[in-house]
Amino acid sequence: MLEICVDDHAGLDAAIAGGADRIELCGALAIGGITPSAGLIAAAAAVSIPVHALLRPRGGDFVHDAQEEAILAADLDQVATAGLAGIVIGATTAGGALDEALLARLIARARGWNDRRATPLSITLHRAFDRCVDQPAALETAIALGFDRILTSGGAVTALAGRDRIAALVGQAGGRIGILPGSGVNADTAPAILTTGVSELHASCGVPVAQDPALVAMGFSPAEARRTDAAAVAALKAILVEPARKLRLSKTNS
Repeated sequence: MLEICVDDHAGLDAAIAGGADRIELCGALAIGGITPSAGLIAAAAAVSIPVHALLRPRGGDFVHDAQEEAILAADLDQVATAGLAGIVIGATTAGGALDEALLARLIARARGWNDRRATPLSITLHRAFDRCVDQPAALETAIALGFDRILTSGGAVTALAGRDRIAALVGQAGGRIGILPGSGVNADTAPAILTTGVSELHASCGVPVAQDPALVAMGFSPAEARRTDAAAVAALKAILVEPARKLRLSKTNS
């Protein structure tokens, strides 16, 4: 399973063209992603593969007060109403643990939509998990809360650097929850990351795009921007497809 995170409609098109199995829909990937716009959510609802929307009201930390919780709840309702397949949420306490109470309320709200939908909302814990001081304890909390998967780099800057922790999390999870490596995942790093025992990968597959200096000077564009590249998506998908193809051939020949 290959999940590609995108923050515009061109990214949606490129991810699908490259063979993505699932989309994480975001705004402002340059700051790690925030909640996408209503218009982008509506557009994503029409695509041919599952789309999970990131719910994050701002950049920065993942400690959310009552006002931000209300924003998250309203955005959750919008995603559920639009018909997207899932949500990606996370919150921590100032002490570096998952904010269990806040997350429980959001998950209960998400489950409340399920009797009004053809399929239940899938729920991913985002990389707020990587800010947790005790990741093994946070994993057990995530399981108890009912998350379907955890997006993580193993607490490191990249999933490649954190692959030993990711492998330990996979072992601890024992199939009770999915572990989805993300950060710095591409066709070059994927083979080593897959040795951790995961069955899903998360990537942006972005390539640098030259910016108009006048737009940068006016503050209308970042100095460095990236766009989702269909060829990069396809190259990464090929890494995931090849082991499955070999397994099928092996079973056929036996």
